[in-house]
Amino acid sequence: MSAKNQNVERRPLPLMGRLDRYVTSHFVGSYAVALFLVLGLYTVLDMASNLPDYLATNADGSQASGLHIASYYLTQVPFLFLQVAPFVSLLAGLFTVNRLLKKNEVTAVLAAGISVHRLLVPVLIMGTLLAVGMFGLREFLVEEMATKRDHLLFAIENPGDPYVIDDVHVYDLSSSVVFLKGYHPALNEGDAPWAEGMTAILNRQNRDDAPYVKVESDRATWDGTQWVLTNGERRLVEEGVSDVTEVTVLEGFEFDPALVETYRRSRDPLQLSFAEVQQLIQREPEDAAFRTLWHYNLTFPLANLVLLIVGVPLLFQYERGRGSERMALGGLLCVFFFAADFVLRTLGLEGSISPLMACWLPLLVFGSLGVVLFDSMRS
Repeated sequence: MSAKNQNVERRPLPLMGRLDRYVTSHFVGSYAVALFLVLGLYTVLDMASNLPDYLATNADGSQASGLHIASYYLTQVPFLFLQVAPFVSLLAGLFTVNRLLKKNEVTAVLAAGISVHRLLVPVLIMGTLLAVGMFGLREFLVEEMATKRDHLLFAIENPGDPYVIDDVHVYDLSSSVVFLKGYHPALNEGDAPWAEGMTAILNRQNRDDAPYVKVESDRATWDGTQWVLTNGERRLVEEGVSDVTEVTVLEGFEFDPALVETYRRSRDPLQLSFAEVQQLIQREPEDAAFRTLWHYNLTFPLANLVLLIVGVPLLFQYERGRGSERMALGGLLCVFFFAADFVLRTLGLEGSISPLMACWLPLLVFGSLGVVLFDSMRS
């Protein structure tokens, strides 16, 4: 009997059977708790820091409404989630495994001939799904909510003032540039976005003999297909001769309000989606920040999986009385990952190192460590 017990045959399990569903349910519950704790802690700290300013009365007696403040924090949740999702995934994995260990359910699984590696398959699947979900959330939800969130914040900080974005510049596919002194996005259905103080300069395609073209207008309004100009002038300069003609629509510059919004968000690059970054790279291929963000939007969601394979194996050390210490070590590794990711990403955005190194190095280093730890688990 003892020989049989020491050589229990490992038997395959069907994917998402009873055991997998049991582990998955623990992970989902732990994830909900960890997400609530992280988002709740951030919201409380942010409100403690900023709420007095948000509720302050301006000199003209105006004050931000409570509805605006509550709506702002609700729309801020997806953006915060995109910053902390890998950390939440690690916490959920640690809570799940710690619970299984405390209930001695891991021992029962091993006695049934199931390896620890097989036990953790649902956790790894959830980490992969969360990585895909994080990428999808950035692509399909953030673009829709960013303008609304920024408008709410503006309304809180400047109650009663019209929402305007100052000094926006936009490049089209030919690298022609448009400067907008003030841009007014469409906030309600049926509104038309418009800009004041527009100056457009046509790219000369590296030809010194090409005419210099400049279009200026007091106002440009988007009618759904083109920019309609108010007091528009098109200035053509060739061989020192200036030719000025009146124009009513902007021609030769391919951009729309969506591209203006993309360039507005580029002031805070981490708010850009992968598709938006691709658009910007097409227009400014030499910009190191945009090339770094292209890689970063691919690598950071994968941290949901990488941190799990780094942190979870640390709990499978069977010495008694050290569970809390091993969880703390897992959290410490997470801090090191985020620190390395932040430093290298910043260097990449500044152009000090290559985008590949800035974004992939933390993932490769911690991923390799995770593979070693995961493979060496005693089961």
